Amino acid sequence: MDQKNKPLIYVVDDEPLLLELAAALLEPAGYTVQTFKDPDVALQTYRAAKDRPALIITDYAMHQMTGLDLIRDCRQLEPKQLIVMVSGTVDEDIFVYSRQKPDKFLPKPYEGKQLISLVRSLLGN
Repeated sequence: MDQKNKPLIYVVDDEPLLLELAAALLEPAGYTVQTFKDPDVALQTYRAAKDRPALIITDYAMHQMTGLDLIRDCRQLEPKQLIVMVSGTVDEDIFVYSRQKPDKFLPKPYEGKQLISLVRSLLGN
């Protein structure tokens, strides 16, 4: 399968090791992964992208902005954008009263197969 047929996933997390882990899990599963340590850079890239990612996986707690901020800003540009939030610091209660909600939530630490099956359930495949 060439790069064109592989769904693009943005992974946004201020923890470099977790970015590497996500890429190491998702690329062999048939996805193209673009990682971002800085949510602002992810948002700039998203704004400029001709082809938006099939899915965004974002951490909740990052230095500059939260995952909910990133969800809000991306969905202003693309209301149907699929987004998974991962977090080791908060649980799903964090967005119960928020207008911005991820499509799915995955608590950290997660197992590789949990991430892959979650992604497949959202993207089909």
